[in-house]
Amino acid sequence: MTGQSHGVRVLVVEDDLRLADALASGLTSRGFGVSRVSTGAAARDALATVLPDVVLLDLGLPDADGVELCREIRESVVAAEVGIIMITARSQERERVLGLRSGADDYVVKPVGLDELSARIEAVLRRRQHAPAPVLTVGAVTLDLATRTVLSGGAVVELRPREFDLLAALMREPGTVRSRDHLLLQVWHTVWPGAHRTLEVHVSSLRAKLRDPDLIETVRGAGYRVAPRPGTG
Repeated sequence: MTGQSHGVRVLVVEDDLRLADALASGLTSRGFGVSRVSTGAAARDALATVLPDVVLLDLGLPDADGVELCREIRESVVAAEVGIIMITARSQERERVLGLRSGADDYVVKPVGLDELSARIEAVLRRRQHAPAPVLTVGAVTLDLATRTVLSGGAVVELRPREFDLLAALMREPGTVRSRDHLLLQVWHTVWPGAHRTLEVHVSSLRAKLRDPDLIETVRGAGYRVAPRPGTG
């Protein structure tokens, strides 16, 4: 091992408990920090709590299609830069192509040796190490995607998960107007009757918690945008 595993967070998404145990134990012994879940829903919750460096993603989950979950992660406001390695029994070329085109960094067919898997994790991290640091700053507000923390004027702001994701969606492209439906799809992954009211409530809550009601602007008939006021950054 090169030592690159030190401090690397790996999320194992695998419903085969024996395999998940083996992966978690083997990777932990090699210096990785490992958390594990067995469903797509639990994976979404985990990604919304602590952002891992790499996701090991099984395709045959009981409640989700792994390929669709991979696409969802890649399109996510927060987790788009996470490394993804698919680990699956599906060995046909068309399955590998589909997996890679859905956004996976690598595709491994079971069974896989732990030394090889560790090397593949390190390779994915090397390819992604030049990605921009996941910290967004607009005016006096700083948002860290990896730790899911927000500072406003240097003070920590406690946000609910949806509030954090909504703020991140706006701060990724400061000055750009985002429609209400775009934000709903980005943060809630769906639009439903009454959804615009839910969005308005979350925007109002953000304005209050950030103590900067002018940071998130309402653009009448278009949506919302985040932009610093002159002289604030």
